[in-house]
Amino acid sequence: MPVETLTFGCRLNIVESEALRVHAGADERDRIVVNTCAVTAEAGRQARKAIRRIARERPDAEIVVTGCGAEVETETYAAMPEVARLVGNGEKLRPEGWSAAATGPGAVMTSRVADATRVAAVAGHTRAFVPVQNGCDHRCTFCVIPFGRGPSRSVPVADVIAQVETIVAHGGREVVLTGVDLTAYGRDLPDAPISLGILVRKILRAVPGLARLRLSSIDSVEADEALLVALAEEERLMPHLHLSLQAGDDLILKRMKRRHSRADAIRFCETARRLRPDIVFGADLIAGFPTETEAQFARSLDLVAECGLTHLHVFPYSPRPETPAARMPPVAPQAIRERAARLREAGAQALRQHLDAQVGRRLTVLAERGGMGRAEDFTPVRLATDAEPGTVCAVAIAAHDGARLIGA
Repeated sequence: MPVETLTFGCRLNIVESEALRVHAGADERDRIVVNTCAVTAEAGRQARKAIRRIARERPDAEIVVTGCGAEVETETYAAMPEVARLVGNGEKLRPEGWSAAATGPGAVMTSRVADATRVAAVAGHTRAFVPVQNGCDHRCTFCVIPFGRGPSRSVPVADVIAQVETIVAHGGREVVLTGVDLTAYGRDLPDAPISLGILVRKILRAVPGLARLRLSSIDSVEADEALLVALAEEERLMPHLHLSLQAGDDLILKRMKRRHSRADAIRFCETARRLRPDIVFGADLIAGFPTETEAQFARSLDLVAECGLTHLHVFPYSPRPETPAARMPPVAPQAIRERAARLREAGAQALRQHLDAQVGRRLTVLAERGGMGRAEDFTPVRLATDAEPGTVCAVAIAAHDGARLIGA
């Protein structure tokens, strides 16, 4: 019987939780695995709150903690009386990682191979996530994820294609390629030259039965030429890109140790939109990074319009342990909250403008559960009639409610 899991954080964690259930549940004990996130302080706080709640509600259950939180906040989780043991990110997808002889957190920093998850579907999700890359070789000053995930490493092309074929054979219609630093894909593989764009084209050629291919978050400055060509030529590659932008001011980007400038971000969006006019952009933006002035924040706010961003993920800055940014002069907490609210409002306004432009159109939508679906550009759509989850259907758009489109 598969073990029960509770997952926090990214898509990569979601699909890894599905895979580790097999390994962690081999002895059929009453075990709950909490797959943690460490990207923000709030993510850790929520995970620890959930652990305490589980311990109160199920006092006989063994609580095991894994994920990035177990790697970068090892002492904090190990000190919790509710936690029976920690399993490192480098071990959680391997059967031996759940044995008594497992080494625990820390081994991920020496990992050189990306473990394929080989999951045909994730419970509760219509789209199938395929991790093709793990880890990160960059050292952004605000981020602890490289220490939670280890160095960048890629799943071989043949293994990726085999997993996509399995998903399609099980009725999957849409696959999302995911990773920690997705645009770093292929650099460590022996069959170079290989890149994310080349992988995309190989998947689409090898698996003609795949209806839709989508990418998770990318670093736009690292997008290769083959990816841009695929965006222009491959109709089954969905017209939606989520960009890791983080800020719109060049000095703040430099202090973040990002690899792009404001002009780079704007130029990439202009190029992608020229190649694929129907493309829609999402983006990660941090509000209140240390030393950020009001004028510098305004440049991030302006970036929403200048890049034509539609779907925003706004993160109020929170210091992470042992990061260079945590030692920089902080912005006042009230200013951080206020700036995050202004960014979210700018995102909400941009989304409303996008939704306005879709009313009266007929869109191709992948039906999900609960009467919802997703258009090709990732816009949520409320369906007027029931449709089997996983069905791709044409939907006439009658209206919107400010957050999602409404089908006729």
